[in-house]
Amino acid sequence: MPMKKKPSNKKEPLIGAHISIAGGLYTAFERANRVGCNVIQIFTKNSNQWKDPELLPEAVDRYWEARQASNVKIVVSHSSYLINLCSVDKSLLAKSRKAFINEIDRCDKLGIELLVFHPGAHTTMDRNKALSIVAESLNIAHDKTKNSSVITLVETTAGQGSVVGSRFEEIAEILSRVNDKTRVGVCLDTCHVFAAGYDVRTDDSYKSVLEKFEHILNLKNLKVIHLNDSKKGLGSGADRHEHIGKGEIGIHAFKLIMNDERLMSIPKILETPKGKNGYEMDIVNLSTLRSLLD
Repeated sequence: MPMKKKPSNKKEPLIGAHISIAGGLYTAFERANRVGCNVIQIFTKNSNQWKDPELLPEAVDRYWEARQASNVKIVVSHSSYLINLCSVDKSLLAKSRKAFINEIDRCDKLGIELLVFHPGAHTTMDRNKALSIVAESLNIAHDKTKNSSVITLVETTAGQGSVVGSRFEEIAEILSRVNDKTRVGVCLDTCHVFAAGYDVRTDDSYKSVLEKFEHILNLKNLKVIHLNDSKKGLGSGADRHEHIGKGEIGIHAFKLIMNDERLMSIPKILETPKGKNGYEMDIVNLSTLRSLLD
């Protein structure tokens, strides 16, 4: 008589991908199930337009029906790429702040509690001044959405041009100036931190980077991880994503991340190239990540 398998005590890792909402917000969940995601990241509107279409009740209802019928446990939103919360242009800064508040409102209507955003570019402004303006923008947005449960997450950046947030110290400075600490956190992007000069490729260097993060930012503030390999080398400053294990970071760093007990409960999201049909490479990359689990 064959022996019965003992039930596994291992938890399913919280991994998924950025999923398209083409055809309506509700369609993201059908795609997520096809790919095999239990967490997803979406835009709640067109990320390359200022236009902020109203979320109609029927669209929200359809979204909730699809979400409840899916295998998705956590939904993360990414804000529009146009938003610059430290713009030197006063009219663009005001427009960005209004758009960011609208992003929070949309998340609230959809029950999304994590909103990732790029801190912005200072162009000709003093860098320290820019960091204080990002924090001021967050304080304004939080004040305007006092009843919201949305946590706004500063994403680590690659360091290209005048973009802020490529150093842990810069993000710590932003967080220190935010009044409501319960409304702010960090999203770590593996491609971005590598491009910014943080080497995570070996056991020792990975340990060192995580220790720096803990010392400067505190791991309790890490709410989302973007899992992306990098087309460019260490310290390149280039935000160019590659498939897992196929870039300059290499596979070992992702094995370390996937098996790090401190990171187990943190949603991990792919933003890697999609492939011909819009999701085939997500299936491949998720399979690679799962294969790395000890």
